Amino acid sequence: MANIVDRNGNLRLVTIYEISKILGSSLDLSKTLREVLNVLVNHLEARRGMLSLMQESGELHLVSAVGISGEEFRRGRYQVGEGITGKIFQTGIPSVVSDISQEPLFLARTGSRESADGEKIAFVGVPIIAARETLGVLCIYRVVDSSTHSFDDDVRFLTMVANLIGQTVRLYRSVTAERSQLLEEQRLLKKELHGKYKLDNVIGISKAMQEVFAEVHQSAPSRSTMLLRGESGTGKEVIARAIHYLSPRKDGPFIKLNCAALSETLLESELFGHEKGAFTGAQTERKGRFELAHGGTLFLDEIGDISPAFQAKLLRVLQEREFERVGGSRSIKVDVRLITATNRDLEKAVTRGDFRADLYYRINVVSIFMPPLRERREDIPYLVEHFLDKFRRENQRKLALTPQALNVMTNCFWPGNVRELENCVERTATMVRGDVINEINFSCSQNKCLTQLLHEPLQAEPIAAPGPLEYAAARGKTVIPITEVSPSAAPDSERERLIWALEQCGWVQAKAARVLNISPRQMGYALQKYNIEVKKF
Repeated sequence: MANIVDRNGNLRLVTIYEISKILGSSLDLSKTLREVLNVLVNHLEARRGMLSLMQESGELHLVSAVGISGEEFRRGRYQVGEGITGKIFQTGIPSVVSDISQEPLFLARTGSRESADGEKIAFVGVPIIAARETLGVLCIYRVVDSSTHSFDDDVRFLTMVANLIGQTVRLYRSVTAERSQLLEEQRLLKKELHGKYKLDNVIGISKAMQEVFAEVHQSAPSRSTMLLRGESGTGKEVIARAIHYLSPRKDGPFIKLNCAALSETLLESELFGHEKGAFTGAQTERKGRFELAHGGTLFLDEIGDISPAFQAKLLRVLQEREFERVGGSRSIKVDVRLITATNRDLEKAVTRGDFRADLYYRINVVSIFMPPLRERREDIPYLVEHFLDKFRRENQRKLALTPQALNVMTNCFWPGNVRELENCVERTATMVRGDVINEINFSCSQNKCLTQLLHEPLQAEPIAAPGPLEYAAARGKTVIPITEVSPSAAPDSERERLIWALEQCGWVQAKAARVLNISPRQMGYALQKYNIEVKKF
């Protein structure tokens, strides 16, 4: 008898050790509890093992079990006080049923009454308690082959295991609650930041646009002259308006002028105004944009396109804050905040002598770069919905967009940026038959994309090109011929040829494009396709 007791004692000590290692090995509660039950059932030679935990719904749910089917597992739910399991949870007292077939309170929802002929199955269940709180119930079903079996030993042993499980469950729930709280705080913080950095009539949840919004909010209250940089169609005018309406000058006028649309003579008249009789057709006195913008903001778009002669006149106005009308001699002082914009590389223009360095320094006090649409693709779905909703309202049509159609627009290169996207949405919505826009409805899917035709490379005469370089925006349909400068020196692969040309030209894209006999725009497409980062010096 003593040998049997020692053997059982050692086995249970090993079992406790194995279970403690499992409980400390992972925070995957479901996996951990399943491994614990496997060890428990194997070491105690039990028929089944089950573990139930209290849920937020107020029910006891079976969360882990060994020896039952999936259907039986799904039926393992109890109300507090219902059946033996519910009673154990309610009272916090262990329970032993020496023969479950004779117990009327035993619900047998998991099919536990089923046994072979002559087998006597006993049930031993204990509460899982941690910090004086009952968390669930641990129970085993075992075959009893003698009337002298000691259920007290089973209860004591299961109580020790249940205490270890209770501590693990409590720790898991504490960690889960803290993680949920951190995620909620992070969500609220992101929401607050998005709310802080947003502009009316400007859509942008991407990181790049959030940085633009932050810079706008930071610079708008000042009087500094601002320069907006970026490709055509990126929304520079919209940002200029946002700066005006966030500034102390919001009650003053916002006057805009596109400098590239006028000749030098007309531009001078438009900006400074003219006196009556100053030139043929000047029948009345006329105020210029500077005067009209007094007390407000003047936005000059395409500032990089003005002539060198007019640059000198504009520089004087910015320095002195005064000017004379065309044909006049009286100086007029104005209080105007100037915002300029350009899609040109002004630094290169200054280097070439096309743009005055002193004017460049005057307008480039605060500079904000507008990212191209291809670098803020997460904004495209929101922009598409905005433009589509605008079309619905203006045309009284109900239109929906399929996920496949949205995927086409999200993956387009968009050389014309937001302006091109708006045109594409309006064109497709106008021409679609029915109320659903599919991917086949887009011009690019039918090889009728006007933008694609505009940006297709001109077919040059073939000159010993080493291989085809696919044109990404044309979806692999157009081949760009590449000319070798030194056939013996140039690498074979297209990606290596691009890098080689850039290295030969000091990483100046325009020069490298000429070396490869392609346009700068084609060079940009190729660099994007092969994910080549241009070095900056």
